[in-house]
Amino acid sequence: MNYKVIGGKKLSGSVTTNISKNAAVALLAASLLNRGTTTLKRMPRIEEVKRLIEVLESIGVKVEWSESGEMTITPDAVNLSNINKESAGKTRSIALFAAPLAHLFSSFDLPAPTGCDLGKRSLGAHVDALARLGITLEGNEEKHTYHVEVGDPPAGGLREIIMYEASDTGTENVLMAAAKIPGKTVIKYASANYQVRDLCGFLEKCGVKIEGVGTTTLTVHGVEDINTSVVYAPSEDPIESMFFISLAATTGSELSIERCPIDFLELELLTLEHMGLSYRRGKDYMAENGSARLCGLTVLRSELHAPPEKIAPRPYPGINIDNLPYFVPIATQAKGTTLIHDWVYEGRAKHYMEMVKLGAKMTQIDPHRVEIEGPTKLHGADIKAPPALRPATLLLIGMLAAEGESTLYDVYPINRGYENLHERLTKLGASVEAVE
Repeated sequence: MNYKVIGGKKLSGSVTTNISKNAAVALLAASLLNRGTTTLKRMPRIEEVKRLIEVLESIGVKVEWSESGEMTITPDAVNLSNINKESAGKTRSIALFAAPLAHLFSSFDLPAPTGCDLGKRSLGAHVDALARLGITLEGNEEKHTYHVEVGDPPAGGLREIIMYEASDTGTENVLMAAAKIPGKTVIKYASANYQVRDLCGFLEKCGVKIEGVGTTTLTVHGVEDINTSVVYAPSEDPIESMFFISLAATTGSELSIERCPIDFLELELLTLEHMGLSYRRGKDYMAENGSARLCGLTVLRSELHAPPEKIAPRPYPGINIDNLPYFVPIATQAKGTTLIHDWVYEGRAKHYMEMVKLGAKMTQIDPHRVEIEGPTKLHGADIKAPPALRPATLLLIGMLAAEGESTLYDVYPINRGYENLHERLTKLGASVEAVE
């Protein structure tokens, strides 16, 4: 699929934030821990979720998905012999299956995760933490698989794991490993990010007591078995909220974004305030799961300027690494020089430079830093979407702000994380047509 875009239009109206992609994929993996039926509410119909469902069905798991988005997952006799390698290879989220499957098999192979092309993305945090629980994860480059060997976890008393990197997925994998190892496991320097909190909420519904949720030290009281009917409602996606915030700021439009997970957007909004952005914030209320705090935001038309300091991500509560790319199109419309420092990934900043094809004035200083001059009048261009979700969507924002016609080719990376995005944009007054 390609997107044909006619940009330069002021947008208006309201859009509702969908359920988090990153929480959804973690919960699909965690459903393998439960021998009973897991029901997940309002699951997003995105390609990433569809690929993992294909994997689950290929190993014998029954998945039913209603029109309302409610998904029921019932594991039967799980068998890895016919695992869907093609679907697994299209999502890096397949790495999250390592810990749940380690409770079912003593030795197995997983297709190597790929997903976004963001340079070298190490699974070292997973490997190190899982090894401390008796689970060995090794890569086989020749077979393009990960081989998992499961031994006995450390005997007795307290198990303590220090994460050398506050990895979201690394924390999730060790949480799922610890959940079914009886006794107490303490995870230090854990991620406190939104998808980790959703996973903790689900595990607690399964009967696993977890202390310290929302902090960087988690204490997991593992259980022998999980066999129950569980209903859980994952929360909304702060990264999707940020996409629409960036869209409004870059196009100079007034947009209302409903159901924003505000606890994971406050520093981004503060940074945008320092860039001159004005917005109204509605009253806080709780998400369906009772733990996430939501609110409505209305972004107002604003005169933007460069921030006083560079913009760089940090583990929560810093600016989210997935939200960083959305400052790139905003910076093209901000007076002055903005420095974006993407220190986490080796290969993502090069994708930001595709904005130059739309007329942006940008300089790549090194593999991690991009300097952007603004404000710049953008123009239409034809660009192939980079094989990475967030960089692909920032180009779409740039095209919607640019005068004239653009085509964004091969938008599968966008569909990995956003449901019916072009239709939702059309309702806001954008001209985005999906074409073959």
